[in-house]
Amino acid sequence: MAGPFTEHVLCVTREEVFPDGAWHGFVDTGLDRVQQVIRERSFFMLRRDVEDDPTYQQIIPYVVFRHRDRYLLTRRLRASSERRLRQLYSLGVGGHINPGDVDGGDPIADGLKREWEEEVCYEGHFEARMLGLLNDESSPVSRVHLAVVFLLDGDTPEISIRETEKLAGELLTLQEMRIHYLEMESWSQMVYDRLLAGPV
Repeated sequence: MAGPFTEHVLCVTREEVFPDGAWHGFVDTGLDRVQQVIRERSFFMLRRDVEDDPTYQQIIPYVVFRHRDRYLLTRRLRASSERRLRQLYSLGVGGHINPGDVDGGDPIADGLKREWEEEVCYEGHFEARMLGLLNDESSPVSRVHLAVVFLLDGDTPEISIRETEKLAGELLTLQEMRIHYLEMESWSQMVYDRLLAGPV
């Protein structure tokens, strides 16, 4: 697997995503425009060149799984490659989009599919829909990433983690996972707040 110094990741310029200035948090309006920007104006750059450069937004498909009223909550273990996220809980699985992910012609859908299949084992059927976009301006690391958030509604709760030495997971209701809120990564806190606010 490519390391951060050799990996190419999908990016768009910050001014293309935020023509009126960057917002902070979860948004579910103006999604068509941003999706069009990603599909038509995106390009690959070396991750080491953009990791600390807010001129660019690295695009991250972020997939939230739900079966009825329970959601997949994962926790990154000590063996996780993402050191800054170790021991934190996450409501979604996600990752960078690499050149090999876009064979189908749609960087968003192709990146989502690869990341989902890489992280979990799931044999059931599901319906996927876009929930919104996440931008976190609170730290230098988070502000160079833009999450495209999808909700996957599955028809069975039979789901498992592939790399169990790096990740643990279980299905919980929003109320059951509330005790882990302060230990969630910032994106997951934003998604949790959105899900708690009302039906999606």
